[in-house]
Amino acid sequence: MVRYFQNPYEDYECGAVAIYIDTICGQINEYLENITKRLPATRSKVDGGLYVGVTGVSFMFYQLAKNLRLSENKSAYLAKALEYLSPALEVSAGDKTSFLLGDAGTYALSTVLYKEMGDGNFKESLKQYQSLFKLYLNPKFLKCGGDEFFVGRAGYLAGALWLTRELQTPILSPDEWFQLCNVIVDSGREYSSKFKSPCPLMYHYYNTEYLGAAHGLSFILQMLLTVPGYISHNKSAAHDIKTTIDYMVFLQTDEGNWPACMEERTMKEHKLVHWCHGAPGVVYLMAKAYLVYQEQKYLEACIKAAELIWKKGLLFKGPGICHGVSGNGYVFLLLYRLTDEEKYLYRAKMFAEFLNTEAFNRDAKLPDNPESLYEGAAGAVCFLSDLLYVDKAEFPFQDVFTSY
Repeated sequence: MVRYFQNPYEDYECGAVAIYIDTICGQINEYLENITKRLPATRSKVDGGLYVGVTGVSFMFYQLAKNLRLSENKSAYLAKALEYLSPALEVSAGDKTSFLLGDAGTYALSTVLYKEMGDGNFKESLKQYQSLFKLYLNPKFLKCGGDEFFVGRAGYLAGALWLTRELQTPILSPDEWFQLCNVIVDSGREYSSKFKSPCPLMYHYYNTEYLGAAHGLSFILQMLLTVPGYISHNKSAAHDIKTTIDYMVFLQTDEGNWPACMEERTMKEHKLVHWCHGAPGVVYLMAKAYLVYQEQKYLEACIKAAELIWKKGLLFKGPGICHGVSGNGYVFLLLYRLTDEEKYLYRAKMFAEFLNTEAFNRDAKLPDNPESLYEGAAGAVCFLSDLLYVDKAEFPFQDVFTSY
């Protein structure tokens, strides 16, 4: 089964790449009109949290409000962000401790949104987020696998890092950061030993050893690398983290992809070129590893991934960032920031233009949640807005460049 459109564009040749602001703003406004029309800010749309609920649309408006190229609309965007967050503040999104699917993400977003609007309520939201911390220290926190991004410890770390950056102040003490990282490392060691994994750290989610960003090893390792001071603080953990990252390098195929999970690593071909499963998500770990260790093999892994995504990244599954065109376009913005090579900005621009083509609008599949942040149009809006301000472009909650 073919999962992607044939790339209709010639690759970059030379010269500076022009980003047409009016064109991109037109795309953004068209998406915004459809999102606000089709996904109302109601309690019935809270389920799914940041991932596919109204909280994700609130995040999108917050991102627009912070974009300096769109500053003339900042007040309106902040008002819409609060409108879409309000239902999630009234009813639970699900699991309280889940960052991407539950209330933890709501607490994080309400904190930064209130702070941006000068509302003192941000302190109460921050306390709610911080109050969850001790729950993650329980080694048996979640039977389904308590370490990954969507519902686990890595998601809480991602939110805490994002809050720290947005608020410009640490929201956990060094001891708390390190405690949580130690629990994640111990969990990975225990699982790896029990199931005789070929690398020192391994994790599962519902008994599957995922490798991608959504539920897998790559996102967990990226968070451990990102927590300020951790790999200097815990040398044995640092050794196991780097050894496991190097095993991930080993797993990259000649084509540039990664298996979705360990069970598939002996397969000859890996067809998923998604942020959730495959190169478009693992590339953030490789980029972070390159920035931390300055070893060329990690940059080479990023470049190989980007070549694959240019060939096979125009996905049929819609405009979203989880398994859609915008999520794959984000890889080129990452590579542009990492290398300063214009070809990656050109490729990101072409992926954005493809969202407007007749072929895409006619033949792309409609996602389950077509207006949402991760599956649908809200994610595309974030990607397009980042094209307007590429020096700050980043996939949501996966900033690799900030030193905390």
